[in-house]
Amino acid sequence: MQVPRDRELVQAVLEGNSEAFDELAERYGGKLYNAALRVTGNPEDALDAAQNALLKAFDKLASFDPSYRFFTWIYRIQMNEALNLVYKRRRYVGLPSEMPAPTQANPEREYLDRETGSAIETALLELTPDYRAVVVLRHFHGFSYEEMAEILDVPAKTVKSRLFTARRELRRQLSERGFAGA
Repeated sequence: MQVPRDRELVQAVLEGNSEAFDELAERYGGKLYNAALRVTGNPEDALDAAQNALLKAFDKLASFDPSYRFFTWIYRIQMNEALNLVYKRRRYVGLPSEMPAPTQANPEREYLDRETGSAIETALLELTPDYRAVVVLRHFHGFSYEEMAEILDVPAKTVKSRLFTARRELRRQLSERGFAGA
């Protein structure tokens, strides 16, 4: 289902009001950046991927099918940009930690949370880009299998298979790092 305001903004851009795209970019730019950061593992690459996705979306807006959600369409562009950067650069660096401060000071819990978060980030970045993408889409952004299939331009069965394999690989990596219950 297309968000009505998105549909109006897209139409305004197509009619020559390029400022309407600024609102779309403001609305979705942060989400695009965050998803790209999880895929690339690098803030500069994530910014490049998000900006490139916005530029491509603007250039190709006439090809947008309004029967789909704008966000799904632009997210697909962004995911392709992020994956292309990963394949091109083959760099794997840690993700910045952005965990909120706990309500009560508990140094032991904070340490364990940081260690667990770091292990998950490291394991995630060791996955192939295709596996990393499905984990990010599903577990960090809550997309359905159908939405993920649309974004990645693969069948839903492929998404399910990749997610199954990615979860198994993450579990194995975390287990090897000594995280029980992984």
